[in-house]
Amino acid sequence: MNIEEFLRNNGIKVTKGRINIIEILQECNSAVTVEYIYEQCKNRNVNLDLSTVYRSLELFNNKDIVDKFDLGHGKYNYIINPDKHKHILECTVCHKEVEIDCPIRQVEELIKNKTGFTISENELDLKLKGICRDCAVKKVHK
Repeated sequence: MNIEEFLRNNGIKVTKGRINIIEILQECNSAVTVEYIYEQCKNRNVNLDLSTVYRSLELFNNKDIVDKFDLGHGKYNYIINPDKHKHILECTVCHKEVEIDCPIRQVEELIKNKTGFTISENELDLKLKGICRDCAVKKVHK
C-alpha cells in the first residue's frame, strides 16, 4: 500500500508534507526528534513550518501511526509504529508453537515507570522457548 492510500485509509488528508514526514520516519531505524524531521524536509526542498511538522506528528500519534516518547522538558521523539509483529513461543517438550503479540511496548513502559528512562531504540529479537501448560501438567502427574 502506498503512503497516500495509507493516509486516506486512516482518515487523514493527503499532503506533500505528510507524505514526506511518513517517508522520513520509515527511513529511520530509531526514534527521531521533530527538529530532525523538519531538517530532513528542508533537505528534500519540502517547505513546511516547524509547527506543521508538530501538528502532523500529533495527528499521526493520535491515529497510532507513530509512537511518541517523552524525553522530558517538552521534548519528544517519534518513531513509526511498526505493524504489530509477533513472536513464537515453542514448547521444548511437544514443540507446540503459540504466536503472541510483541511485548516490547509494555516492557518499554515498565522500564520508564521504574527508572524514568525512555527507550528510543531497541534491538530486541526474542526467540522464546519453555514448557506449555499441557506438558507441565503431564510432568507434574508423572
